[in-house]
Amino acid sequence: MKVIRQAESLDLDKLVSFLTAAGLSTEGVKESIDYFLLIENEQGKIFGTMGIEPFETSGLLRSLVVVKEMGEEGLLTLFQQMFKLAKERGLSTLYLATNKPSSLSFLAWMGFSQVDKQDLPPEIGQSAHGSELLTNVQSTFMKLSL
Repeated sequence: MKVIRQAESLDLDKLVSFLTAAGLSTEGVKESIDYFLLIENEQGKIFGTMGIEPFETSGLLRSLVVVKEMGEEGLLTLFQQMFKLAKERGLSTLYLATNKPSSLSFLAWMGFSQVDKQDLPPEIGQSAHGSELLTNVQSTFMKLSL
């Protein structure tokens, strides 16, 4: 059985290892560990994760990794739980960047709409992770009002 739970500082090492194995940046994960969700089994093995880099009343979704066996249902549940966490933390808008054109229709179905880079909150460019995304010409940014 797998559960989704909020990450804690004790989870940092295994979360960083999981993200590194997936080839994702771990820049800023430590600072926003309270905004990460983990999908794991009873033994603590991670099967998926997603986090938010929080700003005032908005946040940047990041570090989405879900192993194939979790399927679309696991991915959808992870997004739903992340939206719930964002609302509980007082965030009203979420942003994300994707470099996978195949994901755009799924994200649009989830309620995200494309946004131009120049319309993003300036705080996104001030974070290490956000500025890295802004320099990637293949990134498509999307926005969701909660």
